[in-house]
Formats: sequence, C-alpha cells, structure tokens
Amino acid sequence: MASPSTPRTGDVLGRVTLVTGKEEFLNERTVASVRAAVRAHDPDAELAETLASDLSLASLGEMSAASLFSAVRCVVVRGLENLPDESVEGLLAYAADPVDDVALVLVHGGGAKGSGTLTKLRKLPAVVESKSGELKPSEYPSFVAAEVRGHGSAIDAEAATFLVQAVGQDLRSLSAAAHQLTNDFPGEALSVDKVKLYFGGRAEAKSFAVADAAFWGRRTVALEELRWALDGGTPPVLVTSAFAGGARGVARYRSAARGMREVDLAREVGVPPWKLRTIRDQSRGWSDAGIARAIRAVARADADIKGAASDASYTLERLVLTVTALRDPR
Repeated sequence: MASPSTPRTGDVLGRVTLVTGKEEFLNERTVASVRAAVRAHDPDAELAETLASDLSLASLGEMSAASLFSAVRCVVVRGLENLPDESVEGLLAYAADPVDDVALVLVHGGGAKGSGTLTKLRKLPAVVESKSGELKPSEYPSFVAAEVRGHGSAIDAEAATFLVQAVGQDLRSLSAAAHQLTNDFPGEALSVDKVKLYFGGRAEAKSFAVADAAFWGRRTVALEELRWALDGGTPPVLVTSAFAGGARGVARYRSAARGMREVDLAREVGVPPWKLRTIRDQSRGWSDAGIARAIRAVARADADIKGAASDASYTLERLVLTVTALRDPR
C-alpha cells in the first residue's frame, strides 16, 4: 500500500495496465506511475486521455498512433465500466496485440458493471492488473506506516493509529500528513508526541474521542468533547463516522468467537490489538439489543447531517444523549 515505485518501461510499453478497484487515490497513483515510466523512457512521449464511453476502435487507433514528435505514447482510458458494447471487441483485439511503443491504461472504478469485459481482459497475456481493494478500518494504520517507509522513515503502531484517528480515513489526506511529518522530522522515527505536534491540537476533542466517551456512557464528557470538536472545526460527518466505527467495533466484539488469541480477535473485530482492550471494556455495558438500537441511531443522525438537518450540533447532541442512555450503567 505504499507509494508504488515507477515501473520499468518494459512493464508498461507494449502492454495494457488494467487498474481496478474503488480506492480512487490508489488507482490514480498507478496511473501516475505508468506515465512516469513512459516519460522516463522518452521525455517527449505524448500523454492522451479519454473516457471509455467515448471510445471507439477509430479513436483508440488515433490516440495510439505515432505523432510528429514521438512514437512513444501513454493512453489512459477512464470509466471502463461505461465502455459501449460495440467497442468491446475492438478494445479486446487491441489488448491482444498492443502497439510496442504505447502504454495503454484502462481504469475501471469497481462494481459489477463491465465485469464481463474485465474477465476477458484478464485472460490476455499482455494485460497486467493493478487492483486496489477497499481498506478495512484496521488497515489504515498500515497504510500510514507504508507511506512513512516510502519517505525513508518509520512510525510506531500507536502513532500511526493516532494519525488515522486525527486525520480520518481519507487516503489522500493521510498520505499528505505522512509526507509532511517525514519532511519535518527527516530520518527520525515518528512517535505519538511528534504526530501530536501537528495533528493533535486538543486531540481528545476529535471525533473519535466524542464517540469513545459516548460508548463508555460518559454523557457529560461526551457532550464537552463534542463542543470542543465542533468549535475546533471538526466536520459533523466525521463525528457520525466515528460513532459508526465505535458501534461496529462493539457489535463485532460481542459476536466474535471467545477464546481466540488477542491478535486474532483484533483482526476479527477489525481494530489494532491495543484498541481491542478499549472495545472489550466498553462492550461490558452493552446488550445486543442496545447496540442494535445505537447503530440505528447513528445511521439516522448520519442521514440527517448529510440531508436536510438544519442544525448539525443539535443532531449530534441528540446522538450523544441517545447512545449514552442506551448503555447499561452496570
């Protein structure tokens, strides 16, 4: 999951790079790495781009033809899922015998649409697939660690998790944060204290702290943290996202098989081992019926904030009151 190294020219010219998956940020990195390989081979290489919905055999031929300036080209076709039926055979024929000096990149945004074309492309020797699966909650710290390693540094697990909690689960933002930290602490291992210098602020007032306090049943603390979070500019949608993560964690823990090793249980719940201990303690105050109602309350609040709710603060305060009331104080 780290920044991909630039592929060798022989891996992209005269070949088709099939980019699939829903992680747009990772997909775009693959596209950029192919372009970089082509430009490294020939600085004058031409770059072309089109939408699959506009693609025909004629237009593909035009884009892959040599120009007055260079025979080497990189052609990117986006939205492969929207390729017209009448263009499928032409594209497959090209992919079966691609032009030597052309790097063709086909980008499919994920989903079932166009899966038949993907299946046929995958069978062709000249097609190489780069697939980006959606990250699980427990995988974001690993993504951060890989980003940091890519910049020649290291980060411990707790610091990586803290950065995810502070920044959120947007890969582009996490990548930028990792780049900033490694620039400001070149060659140094990144600890929680270093991360807090830039992304802590009043870290406990971030969205995850509001959710944690609520799932502990600490109403007064949760309301106070909520005010700090909103006053500090935390988007309301991140608060509902943190609540959704907290609810899922408790629900998964309650349904997971007991007697598992802690590391296996953490993997089952989808959290790092140190976070599992918090969820384990929180879950003691929750019943299956209570957590199910909490999940519904979070979904309702999230829909209100993303929809027509005129007062996000009121919606979130109501969510805090609802969740803390559902937890059994015993």
